[in-house]
Amino acid sequence: MILANLTTADLTERLTSRAGLALGIGPFHLRLTSDVAAITPLLQQLYRHYPLTDQVIRDFHLHLSGSALHRRWLRPQVQLLVDGRAPFEPLPAAHHLPALEWGMNWCIALRCNHLLMLHAAVVARGEHAIVLPAWPGHGKSTLCAALIHSGWRLLSDEFGLVRPADGALLPLPRLIPIKNAAVTALQTFAPSAEFGPTFYATRKGDLAHLCPPGESIAQSDQIARPRWLIFPRWQAGAALNLQPVSPTQAFLRVATNAFNYETLGGSAFTLVTEMVRSCNCYSLTYSALPAAVAALETLT
Repeated sequence: MILANLTTADLTERLTSRAGLALGIGPFHLRLTSDVAAITPLLQQLYRHYPLTDQVIRDFHLHLSGSALHRRWLRPQVQLLVDGRAPFEPLPAAHHLPALEWGMNWCIALRCNHLLMLHAAVVARGEHAIVLPAWPGHGKSTLCAALIHSGWRLLSDEFGLVRPADGALLPLPRLIPIKNAAVTALQTFAPSAEFGPTFYATRKGDLAHLCPPGESIAQSDQIARPRWLIFPRWQAGAALNLQPVSPTQAFLRVATNAFNYETLGGSAFTLVTEMVRSCNCYSLTYSALPAAVAALETLT
């Protein structure tokens, strides 16, 4: 059963009850409660493909709370609680979905050290995956979004989850936050791409969330193997440049883009070494999405 099977009344009841809304997102199970009415239609639109779960043990317990009564008319705010605590400052009430998404990122980054977590987008065809490690602002999410509208399956746009037992990549298909002018670029490249509303003047600029294809969410139990390591960088007006990267440089770039490399120590060293050995490694500078996607299609 998926969230789309719930009526608006059913969804509202779950969100406002103690039991909450139980969702499966990739390998994680979360419980969400909320008294913010505006989040309900966004969940219905953007989360409709995600499965409802009956797991007794949840990885994350999240509560999205609106302003106290005395603040509901003067600068209303929204607060995300994790396991009953508030690890973040309140945000403007209009930024309810970004608050929820950033909170999920925080939970994954701090609590999932049983996996090697790369700051990377990952897409796949069959079991062969492209891993796109990059720093924020280098265009990995935009390129990832273009690829999943060109026949690739989304594993993740933010966390490349590597299983220590065998180096497999675990799917975590979530909403893709697209910022500023990249929204228009993607809408031009893929007119069928489904975006939620634009949230203006967030701490990361103006952003809209791209809904993952239902097929990618339905295949959340299908692992992939790293086959290509591509280090992307978007640069305004730049000519397309796809160049091989040496294994030594690839290792350093992957290791420095891992959230928990130092935490996992020797295990992370072995996993990154095996990933580099099993992949063809390239750097990609681009400014135009059609040319970048065409270059990767030819390469792969």
